[in-house]
Amino acid sequence: MTKSDPPSAPLWPPGKPRRPVEPDADDAGVETLCVHFGESPLDHRGAAAPPIYQTSTFVYPDAEAFARRRTDAAGLYDYTRVGNPTVQLLERRIARLERGRWACAFASGMGAISAAAGACLEAGAHVVACAHCYWPTRQLLDHLRRFGVEVSFVHGVRVEDFAAAMRPETRLVWLESPTSGHFEILPVAALCRLAHERGATVVFDNSWATPVFQQPLELGVDLVVHSVTKYLNGHSDVVAGVVVGRDESLRQRIERELELAGASLDPFAAWLILRGLRTLPLRMRQHQASALALAKMLAAHPKVARVHHPGLPEHPGHVLAREQLRGWSGLFSFELAEPGAEPVRRLLNALRLFQIGVSWGGYESLILGGSMFSDRPDRPRHLIRVSVGLETTDDLLRDMRQALETV
Repeated sequence: MTKSDPPSAPLWPPGKPRRPVEPDADDAGVETLCVHFGESPLDHRGAAAPPIYQTSTFVYPDAEAFARRRTDAAGLYDYTRVGNPTVQLLERRIARLERGRWACAFASGMGAISAAAGACLEAGAHVVACAHCYWPTRQLLDHLRRFGVEVSFVHGVRVEDFAAAMRPETRLVWLESPTSGHFEILPVAALCRLAHERGATVVFDNSWATPVFQQPLELGVDLVVHSVTKYLNGHSDVVAGVVVGRDESLRQRIERELELAGASLDPFAAWLILRGLRTLPLRMRQHQASALALAKMLAAHPKVARVHHPGLPEHPGHVLAREQLRGWSGLFSFELAEPGAEPVRRLLNALRLFQIGVSWGGYESLILGGSMFSDRPDRPRHLIRVSVGLETTDDLLRDMRQALETV
């Protein structure tokens, strides 16, 4: 090509077949899907990285093309709030990773969570949710009471505990496994059967495991939500969320929530997340290895009373976790043997590699401690939550050991 060639000049020689690059096979590995699925570099002049369609508006060659923009098989766009090629590529890839048929990306995890709840509820409906769900999710569900929605939070992990909380008007069952803070394991498939028998939709937050280690749709879940901010992006530089499903009517309701609330993901953020997804399986294996090593060290330490990590054999849900999960992420919690807030404060202040901060799932190790993870007097008041990053495992172990000496 020369500088005088017009921008629309074809890159690929006419008549020469294009070698497919999209792995359509059902048995394609997760690493391959994270790198290639949905992309066709030859559609973008050979660019190995997909372009960013950083535009708010799309224009049309004629009135007829504009009139068929929502029904054209080629997938035409008109406004980025309701559709964008870069965002759509991300949605297709996450849907494929989760074994879903569709996905809708949002500007935050709470945007996705709010849309999933809004798509399933109306005034007079009832929600059953695991008590130790993500704290902002719990706040949202409580907030919905002002609109005539009732909520029951279940503290147990048995099917019987959830069955006892359900009512004729239950329309939504909200699950996490492992749960937030306490990392309890729920019998997901059995709870889905219960919910469907009672006419309820099941939403599952899969941010902890990611589709690398767990695919809840395969267990009977109706909608999967992610805080993409966490492991899917993995670089602590984007806030985003996603809802994934298979049912077409649910898709229409989620898309309606997205369009009307305006919580759309911007194209540059979608491009950054696509970059992050390429290394997701590698990152998850490192998170898993370091976190499990740290959990084992803590479980054997005399200054630690209890470790909440489903990968440890002594965890009460370990056997079930091994049936539902293919691996463990880097997030878990523990309790110190010495009670009270002061030992927690000393530990956190003595750490050097583990930084004090909210969120998790990024490349850096974070730690947070206090009463925010407990809502009952019979629960430990001072859990310490650890998000193990991608630093050298031995360095993280050494940092935690020296900090424990201050307790």
